[in-house]
Amino acid sequence: MRNFIQKKIFEGKAKEVLPKIRKKALKRGIFFASIAPLYKEVVKGNIADFSVPAFNIRTLTFDTACSIFKAAKKTLSAAFILEIASSEMEYTKQNPEEFVLCILGGAIKEKYKGQIFLQGDHFFLKNTSEATISSLQNLILQSLAAGFYNFDIDCSVLSTEDNIKYTNHFTEFIRKNQPQGVEVAVGGEVSSIGGGSASLTTGGSSCLTTGDDTTPSELEYFLKKVQGLTKVSCQTGTRHGGKVLASGLVEAVDIDYENIRKLGEIAKQYGLAGIVQHGASTLQDMQFTELRQAKVLEVHLSTLFTDIIFDSRYFPKDLKEKMYSWMEQNFAEERESFVSGQQFMKVFRKKSLGIFKKNIWQMPKKNIKGISKELGEKFLFFFKVFGVNNTRDLVKKIYT
Repeated sequence: MRNFIQKKIFEGKAKEVLPKIRKKALKRGIFFASIAPLYKEVVKGNIADFSVPAFNIRTLTFDTACSIFKAAKKTLSAAFILEIASSEMEYTKQNPEEFVLCILGGAIKEKYKGQIFLQGDHFFLKNTSEATISSLQNLILQSLAAGFYNFDIDCSVLSTEDNIKYTNHFTEFIRKNQPQGVEVAVGGEVSSIGGGSASLTTGGSSCLTTGDDTTPSELEYFLKKVQGLTKVSCQTGTRHGGKVLASGLVEAVDIDYENIRKLGEIAKQYGLAGIVQHGASTLQDMQFTELRQAKVLEVHLSTLFTDIIFDSRYFPKDLKEKMYSWMEQNFAEERESFVSGQQFMKVFRKKSLGIFKKNIWQMPKKNIKGISKELGEKFLFFFKVFGVNNTRDLVKKIYT
């Protein structure tokens, strides 16, 4: 399966073979679903003891998917999301069809059965030009056709009123184009995660200073004017990728869990399932437990997995050196804004994933096996810490 998918991807035929693979998956009891029905049970108060992990997969997508499904089978986990942001699609050179092909291939290989929640994370509107709006609409249509039935719309860099206006616009657009019989889950974003003034001139949200946390009054104002959301994202003290220090380590952050509880309660008062925690993968282990205790609905995890892959002893040293050299050559201007090479590489190395995608796919089998094992251990941890282990029967009942 891996060799077949790799061949089709690099022949540019992912879209061509996807219908065949989807049909093959369906025969094996594998299908795409919206998480909205599950979240409706949360709204009703029937489910309240777990937080849903959402895993962003930036590279080694097929192999990472295999690790996730293997861990899910071992722990009887079913309440989890696999996602990719629009920005990640760009710099990793993964379009929706390729991403879906890898996910389905992994599920088939691991003999996983049941629903898969695919999510378009941070489908981002950077400005209100006609071309930008049209581009995001086209990406939504492409993703819906591929099997994405969950979206987080991110208009948070706009003014508050424009954020509200265009969140409504894209929510309505999704509702008009969702497949018959499917209620797509849609999230909005009150304020930019990791928002505030730029501390490093890099053009990436992972390098922004943390802005003020979303307040209850800000959330209420947003929800009074936005219609049709399933969930909502708030700023709660985190940032994408964390705050990277000169040493390359990530600085610990404080989170106001009481504010998170209040925001979640307000979201439910407006008929939503709760709030989404972005930028969480670089937190300390105990903080994941506290997020769950604060009743966060959904927790997005991404950078940690990129770091596990790059920092693994199984990642070929020569390939890593080539990728780092490419970074130095192609982001020389951005490099000047960082105080050390470790800090620069930790923040920016993800930008090389698309350029070296084929090299990463073609790593020796023993290397991929070693990395996959390390990833798998972390997925086992997240399934358990967020309490979604032993959710298979619960989810199966909702979707039967």
